[in-house]
Amino acid sequence: MILPVAVDAMGGDRAPGEIVAGARAAHDDLGIPIVLVGRSAELGDVGGLPVIEASEVIEMDDEPGAGVRRKKDSSLVRAAEAVRDGQASAMVSAGNTGATMASALLRMGRIKGVSRPAIATPIPVPGSTPTILLDAGANAEVQVEWLVQFAQMGSVFARHRFGIEHPRVGLLSIGEEPGKGDTLRKEAFELLSGAKGIDFVGNVEGRDVMTETVDVVVTDGFTGNVVLKSLEGGMKVVVKALLTAFAAEPEYKEHADALMPALLELYRVLDPETYGGAVLLGVDGVCIISHGSSSARAMVNAIKVGAEMAESDLVASLAEAVG
Repeated sequence: MILPVAVDAMGGDRAPGEIVAGARAAHDDLGIPIVLVGRSAELGDVGGLPVIEASEVIEMDDEPGAGVRRKKDSSLVRAAEAVRDGQASAMVSAGNTGATMASALLRMGRIKGVSRPAIATPIPVPGSTPTILLDAGANAEVQVEWLVQFAQMGSVFARHRFGIEHPRVGLLSIGEEPGKGDTLRKEAFELLSGAKGIDFVGNVEGRDVMTETVDVVVTDGFTGNVVLKSLEGGMKVVVKALLTAFAAEPEYKEHADALMPALLELYRVLDPETYGGAVLLGVDGVCIISHGSSSARAMVNAIKVGAEMAESDLVASLAEAVG
């Protein structure tokens, strides 16, 4: 019997309404078993889905570590415990990102051999498979050896998530040449060049992240998060500018209508909600971190990813890669 996916029903800007709606859709339309975690009295119509009662909520502005330690009966902590205790196959939350990481790390623990977990985020590449960017925010400062582990874990995730048999790994730097970058990047280049189990293609630049040049991009969490937010913001600006241009003159409407089917497909590819969220690699369980503004559609996709990664035994493959 497949274990259910534990969904933090209280986490996110649009919780619990959109979260519950997404969970119900994932169950009803995709047949994925779900268990909601939260205050049952506030969840509304759950459509018969089981609920793990949790009386507390870690808010978006709570300090992550303190919130997890202080609010032991929070929906986030209980969701992580459900995975740890074998009640759930994966956890999904659109709540406080730091607290989600802390809950997973403190309750599930790390995979043996992993120095630090990392957030792996799919970056859309039109016409191709997404690029996996990690670390996207878990570790603001890193050690050289961690970047090698990020490359190993990112390669495993690219195979499991997108079926890329031999993922090409790049090190994010300020130039393609081996000598470019700060001391961290130069030392990491040397280690990655001799690392086993990865196809290291050298340094890549920010402009390469959304191209077919590379499949996995490794960097520190500070830089990775800046890259992620910059790309998200840039894509939103471009979409808004296009819509504004289409509406600028009445005669543009006919042409805009003709282009719309192609543009809607492009928007679907670029929309972060299509991918459901990021995966916290390195903890001893499947943990999906969704965007705080996630809609029901985003939650469906996040739950689907969680179920697929659990079914494919991602954690065991990660353990083998870093062992």
